[in-house]
Amino acid sequence: MHDSRTANLLGATALAVTDLVLAGAARAAGVAPSGAAALVVLAASPEVTVTELGRRVGLTQSAAVRMVDGLAAAGLVERGRGPGRAVPVRLTGRGRSTARELLAARDAPLAAALDALGAGERETLADLLSRLLTRLYNEVGDAERMCRLCDRDACTAGAACPVGAAERRRTRERDDGAGREGG
Repeated sequence: MHDSRTANLLGATALAVTDLVLAGAARAAGVAPSGAAALVVLAASPEVTVTELGRRVGLTQSAAVRMVDGLAAAGLVERGRGPGRAVPVRLTGRGRSTARELLAARDAPLAAALDALGAGERETLADLLSRLLTRLYNEVGDAERMCRLCDRDACTAGAACPVGAAERRRTRERDDGAGREGG
């Protein structure tokens, strides 16, 4: 059964939270939201190619090159040498500290919003959000893209990441299905 009021409240909440998170992260990093996401991605995956980085933050390859150019000019990332045309990107020391600062800036408005709830309500919300994220992963199918601005350590402290768990489940199911077909 579709509950349009609840769906509308969820949509408004999602947009408000997104606006707060992106504004805080971009302000702390001094870069566009995609650049902020790239710094977080690189903090979790220390050396990915420009193309892969672009995929994870939702940019075309050419836009990813321009983003990396800007991050490199700001002294936040550096390009490495890879095989063929693959160009790995890694954070500089300044980039690592900026990634930590932007995660803290991202966290502040979220923590403030959660202050409206009691401890039990926050626990219930965490359970509900885990279920929603699992469902959303089944729609999106890309954990790296969904978690591009996640504080990976905070997400996995004391519990499994629901997005990572959904991805592992999908991989197992795909591998099991391939095994049966080829067997």
